[in-house]
Amino acid sequence: MGYAVRRSGVASVVFCLLAALPAKAEDDKPDPRDAAALQECIKAKTGRSWAWENCIGTVSEPCIKDEMAMPPSEIMACYERERLVWDSILNDSFRRLRAKLEDKQVRKMREMQRAWIASRDKSCGFIYDYFEGSMANTMIAACQSRETGRRALFLRGFADDAEGK
Repeated sequence: MGYAVRRSGVASVVFCLLAALPAKAEDDKPDPRDAAALQECIKAKTGRSWAWENCIGTVSEPCIKDEMAMPPSEIMACYERERLVWDSILNDSFRRLRAKLEDKQVRKMREMQRAWIASRDKSCGFIYDYFEGSMANTMIAACQSRETGRRALFLRGFADDAEGK
């Protein structure tokens, strides 16, 4: 009985904390300077598109000046700034690619994206399961940013190819 009460109490606290956070708008836009910095990095990476992966961290790394001295919320905010840019690139690439595909390919791409989202969420969520503490929160934010960046670049490569770029 004690475990069930404790567990439901923890769930209540988590729910209250989440409810107290400001609602995140679906149309959150990245800072234009952050977007420009990432786009500039991508343009500078010539050759194969996998060289673009070196651009992951372009926004978050300079933002995190001293990880040991910064509050976790500030570190997470740095990763979120970058994730917003990658998410914008991902969504733009998805739309560009969708416009070039046949209906069957569009269905397959949507299935692929749903599977990726589930995989990303499970993979990044495992960090909390492994470390079992609040220190995992910054690591989860880093994971979400990094994996969104990788996926954005993956789709961008297809979108560019479909457009003949």
